[in-house]
Amino acid sequence: MLDPLTADILKRAMAEVQKGNFGQAKIIAQDGLLQSGDLVALNAFLGMVFAHDGDLKTASGHLQIAHQGQPGDGKIALNLVSALVELGEFRAAFDIASWDQLLADPTLRMARYRAFLAQSLELFPEAVQAYQYIVARAEDDFESWNNLGNALQPVGDYLGSVQALERAVALDPKSAPSRLNLAAAYFAADRQADAETAIRGVIADYPGTAPPFYELYLFCKRADRTDEAIYALEQAAGLDPDNADFQLKLGVEYGNALRTEEAEKAYLKAIAIHAGLAEAYLGLAIQYEHMNRESEFSPLIVRAEKNGLDVGVLAFLRALELRRTGAFLEALDAIAHVPETLEPERTAHIRATLLDRLGRSDEAFEAFETTAKLHQMDPSDPLSRARAIRDQLRSEIGLLTPELASTWTGPTASIDRPDPVFLVGFPRSGTTLLDTILMGHPHTTVLEEKPALNRVDHLIGGLLGLRSLGPDEVTKAVQHYFAEVDAVTDDPKTNLLIDKSPLFLQKVPLIQRLFPKARFILALRHPCDVLLSCFMSNFRLNSAMANFLRLEDAAEYYDLTFRHWQKSCQLFSPNVHVISYERMVEDMESEVRPLFQFLDLEWRPDVLDHQRTAKARGLITTASYSQVTEPIYRRASGRWLRYRDKIAPVLPILQPWIDEFGYESTT
Repeated sequence: MLDPLTADILKRAMAEVQKGNFGQAKIIAQDGLLQSGDLVALNAFLGMVFAHDGDLKTASGHLQIAHQGQPGDGKIALNLVSALVELGEFRAAFDIASWDQLLADPTLRMARYRAFLAQSLELFPEAVQAYQYIVARAEDDFESWNNLGNALQPVGDYLGSVQALERAVALDPKSAPSRLNLAAAYFAADRQADAETAIRGVIADYPGTAPPFYELYLFCKRADRTDEAIYALEQAAGLDPDNADFQLKLGVEYGNALRTEEAEKAYLKAIAIHAGLAEAYLGLAIQYEHMNRESEFSPLIVRAEKNGLDVGVLAFLRALELRRTGAFLEALDAIAHVPETLEPERTAHIRATLLDRLGRSDEAFEAFETTAKLHQMDPSDPLSRARAIRDQLRSEIGLLTPELASTWTGPTASIDRPDPVFLVGFPRSGTTLLDTILMGHPHTTVLEEKPALNRVDHLIGGLLGLRSLGPDEVTKAVQHYFAEVDAVTDDPKTNLLIDKSPLFLQKVPLIQRLFPKARFILALRHPCDVLLSCFMSNFRLNSAMANFLRLEDAAEYYDLTFRHWQKSCQLFSPNVHVISYERMVEDMESEVRPLFQFLDLEWRPDVLDHQRTAKARGLITTASYSQVTEPIYRRASGRWLRYRDKIAPVLPILQPWIDEFGYESTT
């Protein structure tokens, strides 16, 4: 019960509120505090009035005092939580919205606040508990069922999540967000077909809205259906053309798909929509780097400065520009100003390459290790994927027996196209430089790591599938291969087709079965330099390249790859021409001119101008993109000697191949 003074003050203040005189009401209540009126009642009143006027900071201060004086007052607690939520002070609000406060409030308002706050703070067990309390008492509250379903996924209760969201959809079948959340729950519960059906159902009901198409993009991306994912994202972006995030993601997806012009346009559109979108500047810079368009860095930096980009983003862009101009020390200083959270893997890798170029080998190796460890933390579990690739290679080596070749029945049916040439070699053996030289000839078509052969391999069923492959199946496979080739190039079919993919080292049986007259170009480089360069490269993290995150894995992968190659050569005797990287960088013409004779191509001296060819080719998709536009350099030959102590543990694995390929022994 209020004392007479406070009761009178509040009576007069409320009268002013009823007249709409909130300012006068505040004065009366504040004066009451000076007269030693009741702290709880007057601060509670002032909190309410200041909140009404939108001064939530002052309101929450008064409500805090009132709550401290009377923590069991549910109305004060609710008003305080409401003010704190509006201020974005979720942690403080959650602490007020305790379980005891929840139990004391029969209206469920406090329960809804607690559930919402817990979910926002990613306190999912507490969120689940609160939402379960709500739906047990408000069974038709579809929003709480929806939120419960979302909160159950992070705690691993996928079945419960599906059931809660199905209940939400049953209560409100027209709620597109709930239906899309249910689709995500189906996917998490490994019910992909149901997930896709749910998403497409929303698209059918709401064809003019972007979110369902965006969810379809996410679904297809998780399912590794890249083309469909990009199409769905394009639809979302078309329906919501001013969504900068959609344009940013299009830039990323186009870049990954090597659709370079579209990637550039998407990044530029994202920047036009949201001038301060840092990720778009970074994506565009990386795109320019891969396309060897270093002249674009400076205008991009000017634009970023003009639009007030963060100093860390500007430092990253400047580091790229300085590295390209050879100002390695200045670039190292710039990269030091990039925060750890900004492109952490790429930033660490840039720092490592700069230290290597400056000859600071110990620091460089440590930085390369940091880069690799960051990649190892990828949610796709790259180390396990790499191990699976090595296990598969090991298994295939066991299958490479004379019996395998004896199961081949009959010759390949006649195809009116010459067999391709396959340019192979362990990654970082000079295949990109070599394919650039070959690309300079007018009568060649060079495929750079295109999926044609891999898709045929998948359709056949891999190495085991070769056993039952008859002439008709071979013909169909060859036709499929050339259809894939023709889809990515419109060069004359009379050109000599050179299919460059280094790890086709592992596909000799397939190639020989489909193309008995195929010729192979094997690019060789000192195994130690190859291994070190692979470890130092920033490859796209597919399962094969994941083998380069640890030197011991890389060495084992190298050994297995060449054991596979060696055994295949013993069985099938492919027609092979070997190119030495070391001899090529010492005297290019002497090393590559015999190759053109091997390929029955007329010698043209201008093929040696690989810099001109590289600049004309556009995007270079391999880790060598920055090097093939430079003059031939020898700094990487024998580089491993600077890091000999670092790679010493794997030398016993490499030594047999060092001897096999005629390099000087490391012992």
